[in-house]
Amino acid sequence: MNITGDVLDGTASPHGVDTMNGLPARVATDAFATAAVQLRALGGDFEPLARRLEDLRRRREQGRFHLAVLGQFKRGKSTFLNALIGEPVLPTASVPVTAIPTFLRHSPERRLRVMLRGRADPIEAIFEDCAALRAELEQYVTERGNPKNQRDVESVEVSLPSALLGRGVVLIDTPGIGSTFRHNTEATLNFLPQCDAAVFLVSADPPMTETEVEFLKLVRARVARLFFVLNKKDYLDDQELADALAFFRGVLTGPVGLSEPLDVFCVSSKLAIEARMRGDPAAWTRSGLGEVEQHLTNFLAGEKTAVLNRALARKARDVLSEAVMRIRLALRALEMPIEEIERRLSVFDRTLEEARLQRQIAADLLAGDHRRLQEVIESLAERLRGEARRHFEGVLAVALTRDRERFGESELRATMAEEVPGFFEHHAGRMTSEVGARVAEALRPHQRRADELIENVRRAAAELFEIPYRAPDSDSAFEIVRDPYWETHRWSSTLSPLPPGWLEGLMPARLRERRRARRWRHQIADLIMVNVENLRWSLRQSVDQTVRRFGSALDERLADTIEATRGAIRAALDERRARSELVAAQRERLAAAAAELERMASALSS
Repeated sequence: MNITGDVLDGTASPHGVDTMNGLPARVATDAFATAAVQLRALGGDFEPLARRLEDLRRRREQGRFHLAVLGQFKRGKSTFLNALIGEPVLPTASVPVTAIPTFLRHSPERRLRVMLRGRADPIEAIFEDCAALRAELEQYVTERGNPKNQRDVESVEVSLPSALLGRGVVLIDTPGIGSTFRHNTEATLNFLPQCDAAVFLVSADPPMTETEVEFLKLVRARVARLFFVLNKKDYLDDQELADALAFFRGVLTGPVGLSEPLDVFCVSSKLAIEARMRGDPAAWTRSGLGEVEQHLTNFLAGEKTAVLNRALARKARDVLSEAVMRIRLALRALEMPIEEIERRLSVFDRTLEEARLQRQIAADLLAGDHRRLQEVIESLAERLRGEARRHFEGVLAVALTRDRERFGESELRATMAEEVPGFFEHHAGRMTSEVGARVAEALRPHQRRADELIENVRRAAAELFEIPYRAPDSDSAFEIVRDPYWETHRWSSTLSPLPPGWLEGLMPARLRERRRARRWRHQIADLIMVNVENLRWSLRQSVDQTVRRFGSALDERLADTIEATRGAIRAALDERRARSELVAAQRERLAAAAAELERMASALSS
């Protein structure tokens, strides 16, 4: 979890190239850098503000639209993705893939980045052509190259010079839908809330399966935007396609429970990738992929970009307004008699002492909320222990009822190996979501109190030195911002190797069965303890890190505000004492800087 605190209003152009105030996004992004250069020219006191503008510029550049692509094996998902990105980089045909997500991002060069479990530095390589990249990728994401994920791959990033990816779309090929491994599906469901939207791909042959229907029922509550692709339309004539589309819509509005209107696109991924490779725009249009691409760039990606850019515009305007206020403080101090400056600075210092005292009280309150968050984790872990005990003892009871005589040690191990990952992956998603919501709820009031303290400091300085003051427009409330990431757990399903022993073999059958069941229940209890403890520890570490960073960020913001606001007045006072003959020139320079920054802030408001 990362806490962040964003220059120009944003819209999407008709051609899928997002703009800000009518300017191309590249020009608008450069405006951030220009403003940062102007702030740095004013001296080191303005360096923190320049860094804030550069952070906003990075937020603008990194504000990608994350689209998860879901679909069963042999639905044509890899071919669909290859057609969208413009080259056949993902393995297709009948090559089974492993349970590894692949992130497709933009880059001027073809690059492969493989993250391994337990290894900090990823494997990275650059490739001259698509074929070489695909051959290497197969070694990590297919069962042929990496059977049962023996290489312990967590996720894979493929960066390409793709037109669609260059417009701010990140495609995510998610694994495990319809897999016989339940935990793969659970891991995908846990991942989806991090994405902006998801596309679910089916084909007319075979028709939509019960597995897909049940999965979609779960998906609809996990992802903000969902649309659908009916692939392989080239296999059908017009009437068959109309019938298949009607059937598909009927399933979506019936068993799945979705309501109209639905975004459903009929495509031929096979024809689309062939059109891409031949450079045939007419065939590309006939394939249906052109409509999908337009929908992504003009509507989905553009919608997110517009919202992000409006937020960035407000935040950047606040940065420039704060810079102007500091300049006007310095100008006012250059106009006052030295004795009057010192008197007003002494009054201002008392305001700063009160602000520091209030921040210390707030820090104590934050420590209390931190402890309460840890108690929430302990309570959730205890609840999970009880649910797990009831679940796995129920699994054991059913197994013994079904085949009491033949159910032995090896059967128990196989049963637990199948049941443990799915159960704990499901509950890991539930607990992580609940803890994340509690963290956000607990930290928002602290963010508001810190904002109020900072505003009190600025307002006091403005009123004391009789300069205009404008309250910030943007909402700097607490938010958790992160790139989508795929989290994997190693759920333990290993039981203690406790052989029954010769004595147990001499016991009467009824007593032997009771003793065996009791021994198995003890082993299941140990299994639950290990898995719950791993999850509990992971959540505690995450919360501890988040709260520490959050508190440090609040302290740093207040300290920067105090230092910069007081520093502007003190610098002017030192200027008056040291070089009184240069005051006029300094006033002229500061006035020009204030006028230029006000012009920039005004442009952001238009």
